[in-house]
Amino acid sequence: MPTQDDIHTTTVTERVDQLYEFEREPVSDDKLESGRHFAALFAGEHVAGTEFVIGAAFVAWGASAADVLIGLLVGNALAVLSWTLICAPIAVRTRLTLYWYLRKIAGPGVTAIYNVLNALLFCILSGTMITVSASAIRIPFGIEPQTKWYPEDFRFVLIVLLVGAVVVAVAILGFKRLAQFSEVCVPWLFVMFGAGAILMLPVLARANPNVASISGLSDLWTIAQEQIWIRRPDSELGVWHIAAFAWICNLAFHAGLSDMATLRYAPRASYGLYSACGMYLGHYFAWICAGVMGAAAALLLKTPLDQLDAGAVAYQSLGLSGILAVLIAGWATSNPTLYRAGLALQAVTPGWPRWFVTLLVGIATTVVACFPFVFTELLNFVALFGILLSPVGAIVFMEHWFFPRLGLRQYWFNATGRSINWPALTTWVLSIGIALGLWFTDTLHVFFIAIPLWFVSAFVYTALASLAGARSTSPVSESETVTTASRIVPQHETASTRPAWLYSVGTIALVSLLLQVALPIWLLLGDQEAYSARLSRLHFWLGITSVIHLSTVAVWVLAVERNSEAPVDPQQVANTQ
Repeated sequence: MPTQDDIHTTTVTERVDQLYEFEREPVSDDKLESGRHFAALFAGEHVAGTEFVIGAAFVAWGASAADVLIGLLVGNALAVLSWTLICAPIAVRTRLTLYWYLRKIAGPGVTAIYNVLNALLFCILSGTMITVSASAIRIPFGIEPQTKWYPEDFRFVLIVLLVGAVVVAVAILGFKRLAQFSEVCVPWLFVMFGAGAILMLPVLARANPNVASISGLSDLWTIAQEQIWIRRPDSELGVWHIAAFAWICNLAFHAGLSDMATLRYAPRASYGLYSACGMYLGHYFAWICAGVMGAAAALLLKTPLDQLDAGAVAYQSLGLSGILAVLIAGWATSNPTLYRAGLALQAVTPGWPRWFVTLLVGIATTVVACFPFVFTELLNFVALFGILLSPVGAIVFMEHWFFPRLGLRQYWFNATGRSINWPALTTWVLSIGIALGLWFTDTLHVFFIAIPLWFVSAFVYTALASLAGARSTSPVSESETVTTASRIVPQHETASTRPAWLYSVGTIALVSLLLQVALPIWLLLGDQEAYSARLSRLHFWLGITSVIHLSTVAVWVLAVERNSEAPVDPQQVANTQ
């Protein structure tokens, strides 16, 4: 048993070395996580500062209101089904990250190439979120928007370094801390998106001669069609373009299987349905609210929408609370993204602990975030991200589920002893070549390319693997089989009681959140003649209640987690049954 001196002399390195995340082996049964963690993680990751950018982009693109509302409904449903039917079943059955499971299918050579590319792309994506967060913090310091590919103000670089340090620290702490961070922030973020949209409706109503006041759904629909999502004759975007974008923007995560990194902690494959928390609260509700805020901010600032960053849009709508919302939203998405990048590189750096690899990746990501090009080219990057990574997801999916059904040997390449699976590498390169050809020749809209690409990759790999030796009838050895979890009980479902004082803290957190819901509605229904003066006061109270809510809910989440992990008297548990 360690002595008191041993405890005091434990180094920081020794402590972070204990943050084991099952990088190279299946997650054990006792480390499975509860549903609330997945709900929080999905919701937090997909309510990012970039939602301000993407939601406003639909406005700038000239898509109609009906196309946006229906297209996002369909596209996000496809994304949820992809997580639930494609990614989650493989993650739960293997309990491995894609970065390690891929070795059984494609060999170490292809896996090394994929993991390095994956880590690089995740670094850029995580850097984008850090840049977005910094775009909000720049406002109180009077820093101009950073719109070029390089930073124009050294103070902006300092802000990026500070934001990046927090992101790296949370990513190093692992899955549970990522989920707890989201639990604290997510409800508040959704309220902020909704509040910002409500507060900006009077601005849009005053600019529309056909709306005297907002008195019903018909007035809201008029504003939506005539002030926000105004269909442009030259716009090529229709309902299916919007639906395809909603599906492909996270293609590498679900159909590309990158989210095996988090879903391997799920007790059941049905936990993939928790992705709906991210898709419909983030990529539906938040995108629509961001469109409202973006249209109003452009009107107030008399600036084209495509020249506004997330910080400017949020600040016009919510004041200082908007700056805090963009900052936290960027953190909530950048944290798990950087976590995946660390896992990807750790799989090709034998002997290096995950925390150290994540630290190195985080430093590189923060440096990338200093250059705003990662923000200005976000939408094209999202499309490229899916094109580059989704073919590998199709390869793994086919071999995992369909090879046995087609009479092909699962993990056939693992038995050859070679390092490079040429059918897999050829399929990957050929698929990317086809996709880039379609993109640069404008044969197919970029939003649609990744959809047929996934199916082409699945077919080509199956054919090439069959010719290369996958038709072997040799039995699969015991060492090649996939380890599965035998129990499906999350580790935190324990019989414990919460201290009385904790309920007081929870009550304060809930009341402060409800006030943030009520205040914008109060302003909307009040005297519109005094709107500007009342908006300034409301911004102040939103800031006060935000600080109170985030502080108290953080105490609640940490206390509940600590209480659930405390030892439980077996006799006490028996008496309650």
